[in-house]
Amino acid sequence: MSLLARPAVASFAAKSMQRLALLADKRANGRGSAAASHARFPEYPRHARQLTVPTSIAPARVTVYLPSSEGPPPPVHVNFHGGGYVMPLTELDDPLCRCLAAEAGVAVINVDYVVAPQHPFPAPPLQAFEVVRWIAAHGDEHGWDGGRLSVGGQSAGGGLAAAVARQALEERGPSIALQVLHYPPLDLVTSARDKRAAIAKPLLRPWMGEVFDTSYVPDPRRRADPLVSPAHPSDTADLKGIAPALVITAEFDLLKAEGERYAGRLREAGALVEHHDVPKADHGYDGTDDEKAREVYTLIARRVRQAVNAGASDAG
Repeated sequence: MSLLARPAVASFAAKSMQRLALLADKRANGRGSAAASHARFPEYPRHARQLTVPTSIAPARVTVYLPSSEGPPPPVHVNFHGGGYVMPLTELDDPLCRCLAAEAGVAVINVDYVVAPQHPFPAPPLQAFEVVRWIAAHGDEHGWDGGRLSVGGQSAGGGLAAAVARQALEERGPSIALQVLHYPPLDLVTSARDKRAAIAKPLLRPWMGEVFDTSYVPDPRRRADPLVSPAHPSDTADLKGIAPALVITAEFDLLKAEGERYAGRLREAGALVEHHDVPKADHGYDGTDDEKAREVYTLIARRVRQAVNAGASDAG
C-alpha cells in the first residue's frame, strides 16, 4: 500500500488541495474560477438564481439556469460537477449549464453537493439522489417540469449521475429520461496505479486517483458497492430498466477503459443511447479546449433535448 492510499494521509492531502483552491480564489478577489467560467462561451446568456434543497445529509445549494425563451415550464436537467468527489468545483460547469439551457431548452440545476473527506461515501450519492427526487417533485413551485427529467455529470459528477440512475432503478423512481456520464470514474476497486492511459502523462495521475478514491471511500472493501463501481466485474445485477445513457469517454483519459466497460454493460441492458469517444482528448479536456467542448456540449444538448421531449409534440 502506498502512503497516499492510507486514509489519514489521503484526507490530509485532500483538505490541503481544498485549501489551496480556496486560497487561489481569494487571491483573485474570490472571482477567479467563477469569473473565468462565466466569460467562456459568451453566446450563451446566464439567467441563473440560487436555491437550497433540503436533504437528510445536509442542505444542498443549487444554481438554477433557465432558458431565455418564454412558454410553459421547461424540462429539467440536473448536473453534478467533477472534482474527484473532493473538490467543490461547481462553477467550472457554468459554461456547460448555460449551453444546455440554451441549446436543449431545459432548466439546468447545478448541484453543490457534499464532498469528501468531510462527507465520505455514501453521503454524496445519497444526497444527490435526494436532490433529484426533490427536483422531480417540486417543479410546479419553481418553474420547471419535474416529470421530464435528465441527470448528468462530468468526472466524479458522472459517477454520481450513474449512482442516481441506479438508485432510481432500485427505488422505482423518479423517472429519468437520460443519464449523461461524461468521462466518469466507475471502478474504484481497481487501484488508480493499475489503470493505464494511452499517453505517458495523463492529466489525472495515479497519485491523484489514490487521494480522491481513498478520501471518498476510505474502506477498500466498500469500493465494490454498485453506487461506486458499477463498471467492476463484481457488480452483476440486472440493469434492465435503468435510465437510457449517453456515455462520453476521452481517448487519452486514465478512466477511459472503465467508461467503455460500463457502456458495454448498459448496451447489454438495452440502455445505451450512445457511446462517444472524444479523439485526442484527455480527462477534463473541455476545461481548456473550447472547440472540443462546444462540439461535445452540443451533442449532450441534442441528446438531452431528444430524451426529455420524447413523445411530445416538439420532439426532435
